[in-house]
Amino acid sequence: MERLSKHLLSWASLLDELTLEQARVSSRMPFIHPHLALMPDAHLGKGATVGSVIPTLGAIMPAAVGVDIGCGMIAVRTQFTREHLAGRDLKPLREAIERAIPLSAGRDNRKVVATAAPRVAELEQRAERAGFDPATYAGRWRLQLGSLGSGNHFIEVSVDETDGIWMFLHSGSRGVGNRIATHHIAVAQRIAKEQRIDLPHRDLAYLTEGTPEFDRYIRELRWAQHFALLNREEMMDRVARQLGEFLGEDVIEHERINCHHNFTEKETHAGREVWVSRKGAIQADAGRAGLIPGSMGTASYVVEGLGNPLSLNSSPHGAGREHSRSAARRMFTHAQLREAMRGIEYRDTEAFLDEIPAAYKPIDRVMADAADLVTIRHTLRQLVNVKGD
Repeated sequence: MERLSKHLLSWASLLDELTLEQARVSSRMPFIHPHLALMPDAHLGKGATVGSVIPTLGAIMPAAVGVDIGCGMIAVRTQFTREHLAGRDLKPLREAIERAIPLSAGRDNRKVVATAAPRVAELEQRAERAGFDPATYAGRWRLQLGSLGSGNHFIEVSVDETDGIWMFLHSGSRGVGNRIATHHIAVAQRIAKEQRIDLPHRDLAYLTEGTPEFDRYIRELRWAQHFALLNREEMMDRVARQLGEFLGEDVIEHERINCHHNFTEKETHAGREVWVSRKGAIQADAGRAGLIPGSMGTASYVVEGLGNPLSLNSSPHGAGREHSRSAARRMFTHAQLREAMRGIEYRDTEAFLDEIPAAYKPIDRVMADAADLVTIRHTLRQLVNVKGD
């Protein structure tokens, strides 16, 4: 860990100047307390740095939470071992998962299926209690539950160091969460303009605790965070069904971990009650289970938090981009992607070129930087990878 200023601590040994400057600017906001914690996977983001933990007194910057509210990971350890899959063609399993779960941006379910119905009902009740209608943001939000999205979202079947088989996936609150976030970012920017608040960057516009705008944001934010959690639960149930059918035996869950990495919670740090916005970071209280994925083609980790107070009980959420999507498409080739994915069953297409592992920081380096934040319980290696274009 390196203290870069009074209000900025960094665990990132790989950090470019643009990302560092963005973090410095965010850390100078007047309500930061006690300091901003920059995680090992930090990289440039919208307004605030991805891979940062931002504690604030009496205010929240919606863009510092992120536009994919509640985005995170879920993993399930099954009773199966590598031997159950040895020598089998895994392409039918991948294709079955792709049929069971809508992939890619804008792709939703055709109907609310039986497993999703109680989750949708729960979200309807939560929205009613929160006093808003999610359909004002996305009319088809019910059909979005149980869909993956695109970008770095993925579904994987992996094996750990004991040859145990895991199911692992990454997704968030889909279009409805994005629109909720975008709306409140715009509200914060409008208030800043009306009140002539001088901001170092317009995406650092904030909502002040005690105002109607703040209260509405918190209600809708919490709903979107729960949507994201249930979205992952629904997809995981579908993956389990496909894996069980493929192997001719129902999945027995030995462990299930579900954690956000784009979210806000009220916590106590350095003697004060603050809003902690983790934009690309997971909660890592002492003993708390967490998930840190690598890029497609590299290891992922099941971890346990160490409760480091300087990190505000946080840890990285993944590998973190080293090259932008456009830069990755210029730098790398389809042949290089195929080589990086050798031995993994995946959909072989140039559409995933911007997700090539070389576009990300080395996950081993990230985990070494996080040695005082988490301990590693399991190291997972992909056998099957599913992504949306």
